[in-house]
Amino acid sequence: MKIMNGRAMRAGLVSGALAVAAIGGTVAAAPANATVTRSAVVQAAPQAQTVVPATAAQAISWYSSRNGSTAYEGYCEKAARLSWARVTHHPSAIDHWNSSDGAKHTTGTPPKGAFVFWNISSFGHVGIADGSGGFWATSVAGKIGHQGSVHYFSNYLGWKPGNSN
Repeated sequence: MKIMNGRAMRAGLVSGALAVAAIGGTVAAAPANATVTRSAVVQAAPQAQTVVPATAAQAISWYSSRNGSTAYEGYCEKAARLSWARVTHHPSAIDHWNSSDGAKHTTGTPPKGAFVFWNISSFGHVGIADGSGGFWATSVAGKIGHQGSVHYFSNYLGWKPGNSN
């Protein structure tokens, strides 16, 4: 195998893989008689997706930028997950509350960005705390909105720390 100007010339599958590994790329399958270039391999290989952890301010911004939207009605857990760019998925808000995903807190003012939970249906409900005793969530008057108290909905359960895990 010969690498010239960042290219693996007349690279077979094995030698092409070595050339790609040597330049830090992702190995893509190619015919044994193919000529593989660095740019072709990099473009053909699927790019790794890195999830950048969100902050509490970004989670709140996600909601506030969608204030008034009805797009997530019935999908409060999805909205909460997307606001934090979370990798972990829960089927419902009540499953999230009952999971081992974060410590439950039933007293005190939820910190900014914390997940806040209510038992308002068999699926529960979740939003994001504003840090001042209020929250952002779906289903606030039928849309994404803000309320100044976690007692806006009945049957407040408590909160769990917000995170991007």
